[in-house]
Amino acid sequence: MAKTRYAPDKGLTARMGLTMFLLGLVFVAFVTALVFVLAAFHMGSGGIIFLAVLLGLGLGVGSFFYSDKIALRAAGAVEVTPQDGPQAAELHGVIDRLCALADMPKPRVAIARSPMPNAFATGRNSKKAVLCVTTALLDGRLDEREIEGVIAHEMSHVAHRDVVVMTIASFVGIIAGLLIRFAFYGELFGGGGGGRGRGGNDSSGNAGLVMLAMMAVGIVVYAISFLLIRLLSRYRELAADRAGALLTGQPSALASALTKVSGDIARIPQRDLRQAEPLNAFFFAPALSGAGQSLATLFSTHPSLERRLKQLSEISEQLAR
Repeated sequence: MAKTRYAPDKGLTARMGLTMFLLGLVFVAFVTALVFVLAAFHMGSGGIIFLAVLLGLGLGVGSFFYSDKIALRAAGAVEVTPQDGPQAAELHGVIDRLCALADMPKPRVAIARSPMPNAFATGRNSKKAVLCVTTALLDGRLDEREIEGVIAHEMSHVAHRDVVVMTIASFVGIIAGLLIRFAFYGELFGGGGGGRGRGGNDSSGNAGLVMLAMMAVGIVVYAISFLLIRLLSRYRELAADRAGALLTGQPSALASALTKVSGDIARIPQRDLRQAEPLNAFFFAPALSGAGQSLATLFSTHPSLERRLKQLSEISEQLAR
């Protein structure tokens, strides 16, 4: 965690470390399983694995260094200065106060024109960070204390270096996903070569089995890494709520903002919300989320509203003592 006045979160640090360790084990098991598959069929499909790793590394590096630009373009956001209108001036004023309170560099500031009240922060470190809010969040639905709570939550993601951890954690899943695609299309288009190998063995048949086995391994690894990352993502949102509430000393304002934003999002048509789905993991409140305790909750990027409000209520009680 960067050196700021945001409260240290040992639970988040431990979970980040544990997730990285488990994903490392998954990656080792992944490579071992692929080597075993290739050896079992006496096949030389290592080029596919190398290509998947190379592309996965390229995507990971690109995401790490250009996450801010990618996110802003996906949101249709533009960077603003305090001179770009009343909303921009108000937003800059809130961020200036929080940066002074947290003792951290000021991020770049952007506004996205959207009917969905929301915000996100991204960037590989505090010097490259950008904080973006939607026009709907600034149109008067939230008061200044509530907006401050939302922004304090988002700035804690920068202080905790979430983008770095989540980008590295996604590496295994990216490689597994690419391998699944390569194996699928290789099998679909008969990509193992034709003819018969030495001793009359049907090499095309072996190639097909190798592709299917690689696809199966990739699916299992992708599913495990996906669930581990989603579990970490839900906890980091709780950690950001806690850090933001403790920094401002106003957990009730953050709880009020959460309730208002979630209620407004629920009234937006699903087809419009799906356009924002690529940024769902970044948002203060999810555009799309699983309700209740269904299976969808397991795949959610954010904890339930009830869980977040309960934690903020507990923080309010602690601060009142």
